[in-house]
Amino acid sequence: MGLKLAGTKSVWRRGHNGPAVCMIVNREAVIARATAERRKHLRLEVDLPGKFFVPAEQREEPCRIVDLSPTGARVAAESVPANDVQLVLYIDEFGRFEGDVVRTEWGHFGVVFRCSALKQARLAEQLEIIAKQGGTQPAPLRRHSRREGGELSQFTRSSGQTVRCEVLDLSLSGLSLRTTVKPPLGEVITIGQVSGRVVRHHETGIAVEFCGPRKGERPYLRSLG
Repeated sequence: MGLKLAGTKSVWRRGHNGPAVCMIVNREAVIARATAERRKHLRLEVDLPGKFFVPAEQREEPCRIVDLSPTGARVAAESVPANDVQLVLYIDEFGRFEGDVVRTEWGHFGVVFRCSALKQARLAEQLEIIAKQGGTQPAPLRRHSRREGGELSQFTRSSGQTVRCEVLDLSLSGLSLRTTVKPPLGEVITIGQVSGRVVRHHETGIAVEFCGPRKGERPYLRSLG
């Protein structure tokens, strides 16, 4: 009498020149791999506001994302970057993605993301939920909710210089500051009790991404002063 394991299935396969062989297939593992593969290639037509930043040119342009997948996006914009340009794409409610321009056409260009497998998996899960809901509104799926700031504060640069600023808006993953002093991209600054990396320049100041996850927003708000 043979032994059958829970969650497995016996499959008989006959070789080209040999006897049939009984193979044990783990159904759960097969389903999991198939689901992961489907998510990887999931692509949705969307209509999301965004912006892209070209570090080499220190240039930021508004855009709209019209097609989104875990590995890339199709973007509509008045200003289209050249092929192979490295950029940072900011997608409203989804966040920040580094990538490379892979194809261009009149008013549109494609971007291939350069992000971790974990970030790709998280985006795939979000897109799958949207697809099941039959819509394109990702608002409930944002990793960290964002709220208006409006508080006066100051930040300390890596050189020790203290700069006064205004918090425009913030979330658990980062914040936007109004300031006339714009440290270079990548510089780590300290504001209150936390440190963050400058990831973008905008018209009135800088965008900062916190170095490490935060457990709550209220302690941070108390530490801004």
